[in-house]
Amino acid sequence: FVHLSDINKRGTILNNSNIIYEKLESFIKKFYTNELLRGTLFFIGLGLLYFIFTLFIEYFLWLKPTARTILFWTFIVVELFLLFRFIAFPLFKLFKLQKGIDYNEASKIIGNHFSEVGDKLTNFLQLSQDQNKSELLLASIDQKANTLQPIPFSNAINFGTNKKYIPLAIIPILFFAFFYLSGNSNFISQSLNRVVNY
Repeated sequence: FVHLSDINKRGTILNNSNIIYEKLESFIKKFYTNELLRGTLFFIGLGLLYFIFTLFIEYFLWLKPTARTILFWTFIVVELFLLFRFIAFPLFKLFKLQKGIDYNEASKIIGNHFSEVGDKLTNFLQLSQDQNKSELLLASIDQKANTLQPIPFSNAINFGTNKKYIPLAIIPILFFAFFYLSGNSNFISQSLNRVVNY
């Protein structure tokens, strides 16, 4: 017969383990939200810089139709690449449409950030995946889960680290603002019109 206290004990251990997995899921979600935030800054910054570069080439070289065609479609390809690389891929991974980091990879990132975690989280995952759930193993899993519970895994991701990329997005915007406010918007509109209507 299985004793009622054993069932309760296993239920508590399972509940403690589930809390750790939920915390890992929250970490992974925040990880890709951060990737998306940084990617948005890169997409805006690099996309606008390449847009300016395209307009400069047309403005100064006044290309022939064939060259303008190449310039236009190269621009489209580059922008699509940037969109997928910096926006779409993090979104796919955030919503689990594409495989992202797994629990083991997440545990290594968390372990590197929190010195008190170290390899404990990786060991917890290894023990949890062991099919032979002996009493000793369950006790070890529960002990590690209780040790890890108070640690805020999500704090290993800091959105503030993206501040250094903000100038990358702002500088091209300021460039456009300067041209429009200085009355030189013809440079942009004429070049754009010739490239679009290649």
